Amino acid sequence: ASTQSTWGAAMVKKGYKRVGLGFATPAKAIKGDYEDKKCPWRSTVAIRGRLLRGIVQSTKMTNTIAVRRNYLHYIPKYQRYEKRHKNFSAHCSPALEPEVGDEVIVGQCRPLSKTVRFNVVKVNPKSRVKKQAAAVKKFEKF
Repeated sequence: ASTQSTWGAAMVKKGYKRVGLGFATPAKAIKGDYEDKKCPWRSTVAIRGRLLRGIVQSTKMTNTIAVRRNYLHYIPKYQRYEKRHKNFSAHCSPALEPEVGDEVIVGQCRPLSKTVRFNVVKVNPKSRVKKQAAAVKKFEKF
């Protein structure tokens, strides 16, 4: 009896794939010095469906980040908009290293856990803000 897990056979061995949609493969994913069965570049997880943009709110979970999406909701009675937000979890491959305040693009994939249905495909560190609690909750729509 082998002690290896069964998902290793389905994983791309010593190789990587492109997720498509115009997203570049990170150098760390090409080098491949990690194992992650939920990585979009080194496993069988496919990116399909929606692409969403948000701000990283928390990186305290293992290989998972909390993403905040800000949006405006129209109130017809007052003919005005109100600010709203939603938080959701997204899997983050070890090839990417986002920090709190970074802007990320996440792609929809199959359910990876009870609450995770998205995978990080791009990190935009130039939008990084100061690491303050007030800065994380800042509403930036326009």
